[in-house]
Amino acid sequence: MTETARIEKTRPKAHYEGHRDRLRARLLESGANALQDYELLEVLLFAAIPRRDVKPMAKSLLSEFNGLWEVLNATPARLCSFGLSLNAISLLRVVSAIELRATRSFLMDKPLLNNWQRVVDYCRDAMSFETKEQFRLLFLDRRNRLISEEVQQRGTVDHTPVYPREIVQRALEVGAGAIILAHNHPSGDVTPSKADIDMTRLIQSACLPLGLTIHDHIIVGHDNVASFKALGLL
Repeated sequence: MTETARIEKTRPKAHYEGHRDRLRARLLESGANALQDYELLEVLLFAAIPRRDVKPMAKSLLSEFNGLWEVLNATPARLCSFGLSLNAISLLRVVSAIELRATRSFLMDKPLLNNWQRVVDYCRDAMSFETKEQFRLLFLDRRNRLISEEVQQRGTVDHTPVYPREIVQRALEVGAGAIILAHNHPSGDVTPSKADIDMTRLIQSACLPLGLTIHDHIIVGHDNVASFKALGLL
């Protein structure tokens, strides 16, 4: 045994080391529902911060960002201000990406009109924390099953350029029979603007001659969403 190993073996365990073992055991034995939000965040941070009590940090992050999903989607700059390393920040962001892709995978090839709340939740998860506008397209086949989902354009904090001809072309390329439009308002106000309404009507007019249906246009804010269909705008 080397001198370093001997010292490590005789070193008293920090109080949080036993805590980590107990928390992992609860997670594996009783499931995630047995842990509070800050404890789930602790377990995640264990992988990135091996020698530190992360409970105060987990509680502080949740207090600042008001929830787990908000923490996972916080900007790197804000997370850095809490002392998180790039390794820890990368871990948080990859968990967010995995959750989003898993949800998209669940929706793929399924009739979306039977899972409308999941569609809305997915759009909210995908865009509610974006600081710039983006325009997403969900392409459905003739049986209203999701066959493709993609960001069509990215813009500024209050504008995204949208080109109906490109939307129609892409719909034909993937063999879509219907489309769900979605974009975010970083301001948080999900009220459709005149530009939003005019643009949606232009897209609808371009799709109509080809038999493409626009099921809805969803606007996503940080805390809520608006549906063109529910508002009587489609």
